[in-house]
Amino acid sequence: MDVYVTPVVIINADDIHSGRLFLCLYKNQLICNLTILLAAAGRESPITVVRIMNPEYDYLFKLLLIGDSGVGKSCLLLRFADDSYLDSYISTIGVDFKIRTVDQDGKTIKLQIWDTAGQERFRTITSSYYRGAHGIIIVYDVTDLESFNNVKQWLGEIERYASENVNKLLVGNKCDLTESRAVSYDTAKEFADEIGIPFMETSAKDATNVEQAFMAMCADIKNRMASQPTSNKKPPTVQINGQPINQKSGCCSN
Repeated sequence: MDVYVTPVVIINADDIHSGRLFLCLYKNQLICNLTILLAAAGRESPITVVRIMNPEYDYLFKLLLIGDSGVGKSCLLLRFADDSYLDSYISTIGVDFKIRTVDQDGKTIKLQIWDTAGQERFRTITSSYYRGAHGIIIVYDVTDLESFNNVKQWLGEIERYASENVNKLLVGNKCDLTESRAVSYDTAKEFADEIGIPFMETSAKDATNVEQAFMAMCADIKNRMASQPTSNKKPPTVQINGQPINQKSGCCSN
């Protein structure tokens, strides 16, 4: 049968730019998958998508931490979000994330930081998280030359899955392990300069440059967004005129 959808208003759209699921109001019921609704949009009632501004913050930025397994991505996230550190190593399965709100230049910025697994078997899962990211931090271990050499592969992942203008930052973690260092600061800095991205060394263990790295990324994104005609502060209203579709039995939704 033909399906017609009445106007839908987004009531929780923090992830509108990342393409994630968010809550919608349809006939006074909460719907979790707007994609299904858009596919069923009827020609008699266009869907109106409205951004509901959150007064608690001025910007919402999605950040990703990527890099080989064991380089300290989770430790960096834990240090920045909770100001804590764990010596024990537990490999991230799939993805994890934390949220921290910061103030910068009189603006309140909510950071949604995703920690992705570095193992090859999780690449299919984690690749979807590149979409909608405003900034990506590529992490390597200064005591592990292979993790530094693999940075080029991670940059290829960004090129393949992320938006063209996403902000990037190269981070060499575990700089406190001076006696075990395998990648010099100058070598990494020269590489970063060649590809045109900022570079910083950090230590999640003693908190060296962790705050500075995230705040530098945050500032770069904010400056880029401010220079663009359309920022994620005030996304435009979108109106979609749908066509009736033939609803068949056995249709499944996510």
